[in-house]
Amino acid sequence: MGKVVLWMIRIVAGLLVLAGLGLSLVYYLAAQSLPDYSVTRATPGIKAPVEIVRNNANIPHIFGQNDPDVFFGLGYVHAQDRLWQMMTMRRTAQGRLSEMFGRRTLEVDELMRRLDLYTLSKAAVAVQDDETKAALKAYSAGVNAYLSRINNDALGRGAPEFFLFSNDISPWQPADSIAILKLMGVQLAGHLEEELLRARVTLALPDERVKDILPDIPGTGVAALPDYASLLDVPAAQFANLPARQDRPALWPAPRRGFAGASNAWAAAPNRSAAGGTLLANDPHLGFTAPAIWYLARLELTSGGVIGGTIPGLPAMLVGRSDDFGWGVTASYLDDQDLHVEKLNPDDPSQVQTPDGFKPLNTRSSIVRIKDEAPVTFDLQWSENGPLLPGHLFDLGIITPPGHAMSLNWTLLTAQDRSMSAAIRLMRAKSVEDGITAGSDFVAPSLTLTMADRENIAMKVIGVMPKRDAAHQTQGRIPSPGWIAANQWQGRLSYSANPEFLQPKGGIVGNTNNKLINRPFPNHMSFEWGDSQRVQRWSRLMQAREVHTRDSFIEAQLDPVSVTARTLLPLVGADLWFTGDAAPDGTPERARQRALALLGDWNGEMNEHMPEPLIYSAWLRALQTRLIRDELGPLANEFPHVDPIFIERVFRNVRGAGVWCDVIQSAPTETCTDIARMALDDALLWLDEHASGAQESLRWGDFHEVTHKHPVLGDLPFLKWFVNIRQSTSGGDNTLLRGRTAGTGANPYRNVHGAGFRGVYDFADPNSSLFVISTGQSGHPLSRHYDDLGDLWRRGEYTPMSLDPALARAASVGVTQLVPKR
Repeated sequence: MGKVVLWMIRIVAGLLVLAGLGLSLVYYLAAQSLPDYSVTRATPGIKAPVEIVRNNANIPHIFGQNDPDVFFGLGYVHAQDRLWQMMTMRRTAQGRLSEMFGRRTLEVDELMRRLDLYTLSKAAVAVQDDETKAALKAYSAGVNAYLSRINNDALGRGAPEFFLFSNDISPWQPADSIAILKLMGVQLAGHLEEELLRARVTLALPDERVKDILPDIPGTGVAALPDYASLLDVPAAQFANLPARQDRPALWPAPRRGFAGASNAWAAAPNRSAAGGTLLANDPHLGFTAPAIWYLARLELTSGGVIGGTIPGLPAMLVGRSDDFGWGVTASYLDDQDLHVEKLNPDDPSQVQTPDGFKPLNTRSSIVRIKDEAPVTFDLQWSENGPLLPGHLFDLGIITPPGHAMSLNWTLLTAQDRSMSAAIRLMRAKSVEDGITAGSDFVAPSLTLTMADRENIAMKVIGVMPKRDAAHQTQGRIPSPGWIAANQWQGRLSYSANPEFLQPKGGIVGNTNNKLINRPFPNHMSFEWGDSQRVQRWSRLMQAREVHTRDSFIEAQLDPVSVTARTLLPLVGADLWFTGDAAPDGTPERARQRALALLGDWNGEMNEHMPEPLIYSAWLRALQTRLIRDELGPLANEFPHVDPIFIERVFRNVRGAGVWCDVIQSAPTETCTDIARMALDDALLWLDEHASGAQESLRWGDFHEVTHKHPVLGDLPFLKWFVNIRQSTSGGDNTLLRGRTAGTGANPYRNVHGAGFRGVYDFADPNSSLFVISTGQSGHPLSRHYDDLGDLWRRGEYTPMSLDPALARAASVGVTQLVPKR
């Protein structure tokens, strides 16, 4: 018996030793790709020495004697720190993910091939101005210089992920950068999803109820739209059984409805600033990933130093400042997409009907290679309106009648795209006038540009606005027949038509993705906007002070108070507070009374340490579900987030909206008070099942946890605990400190979309400006800079945004010297 035990101990010990050796080998191989930041290297592709000083936050300050060499340095550091991220984004834009990941990404590749982004990007290189062409070429050379170093010095394949997937890396080209900028346009575009959902809802509900569940932001009214089925001369019954939407495939680049981009930006003129200089704050919102999409950098150009947020793969700073000028961006929500129903020729499906009769589609084949499988060939087809998208993409088949196809018209889908040139010129701007001029060439994605120089502030929407016919049948709100001339785009509106706000009298300008203008169709900007709530809190905070400071802008940027909660709770619970008899512990009535008591004393602050935000969120979620589920059936799944305007319309009975409270499938007539009470019971039951302890001990942050997930490895067992970054967070869907909840899954309150970058610029003392990103600068999980800035970000802290070289050198983590190779 003793020998058996002894041998078992030896076997276990041997296995542990082997496991330790295996882990040591894995760590050794992965660590080989950690870059050395303190080195001098002879490098081809530069004309003069380039110095890269990395401060204590690993933010590179790049100095060179000419601009191309500085852009070379930016490409070099992007490749050092974010190579895997860059290559994954490039493969996404090219439609080549399946070569690496197999069939699970084939649908992504198909979408990108059908949009033809990479072909358009290659053609767009030729239309850039000379300075931008030089920047693109130099940046590409910098990326490729580091790729050469990886190959020559065996630097662990450049990133640990390349040990698990193909390490076939082709040289970087200028078109790759333009393709990534277009890919950002895909990630910010949401009007296609809005059109699709509105078409589905119009088939299920009468017009007045459509206005409830898909309300317009308050303002100028919109004329009634035609019924979608009537446009196509097909019976509505064809669409009666609407199937539930399917989950998107891995690495799907287009956002779900409600995640098309959000941001905050505002600026104050000198007369509204305590120190007498302009102020600017910006926090653009995207999906959280590890690493973040943003990468902080400083470039010393011949036009002066600039510092701010870059995106790996782009030789441009998209948000940031110089000594004299600062700029931030928000998603504009400009309606730059239209779906068109194309009528196929029944005798020749390669033709579609046009205003001039049937015409052939522009067709070519595209071959997608798939890992460990035979390649797949797609026939890419374009009509006069744009690329044809098959029914399984975006579930367009739900609303596409037989004998028809769906096409997409989109400002992004053009080779005449000088957006990169506009971004490069914006970095060199010295004034808001320069910034507005630079934006004139920007095509897509459309953004609202908030600017400040030493004396002036301004806001300008940049990006092409489509010119639509006043007789457009659907005003671009639902798909329209593509063969009717009035539904086709008539070109583009002039840049002067884009909304502009220069030196406002009140001394404050800003945007929270809220409605900007009330112009009637077709000179409108959009019918869909990203915010109706945050703007109310922002307006109050801005007007609460006569003058602002850098710190008051930070306070507003981090504000967790929900105006929505303050508005809806008194409305929804009006007949529930202080009613009913005392109830014993352990009963639903007692649980309801305790919850109402907590909410009655709450100020609407979505603080991670408090129980009230969780109880409120669960109640409103259960309430909307009860209101819409019986009318919409499976289509209710398309409304995973509470719409405050819908709830308010129902409980104020705006135009009869109170009818939603009656359950149409039951005999009794339910009141809104009945539904509110039942929804609160639903919410408390859900909390009992998913959380432990008394109501008072619940924490919003336990559910509103952000997971900065690695896009590829983040769902893999064991590895996910090393590559994902988790943080408890405050805020919510409708707070300035925005943390958009998932709305789906086992925990619908997890934080998945918010500010990956925060910056506050003070032009009374520019070097006191601050910024931060949500993870760290490095994309390498073994680097100490993988998540270090994320700790500051979670606590609402920042790192200095200074152009002072001495400050960068004072506590640098390394200095890289690149010298020309002779």
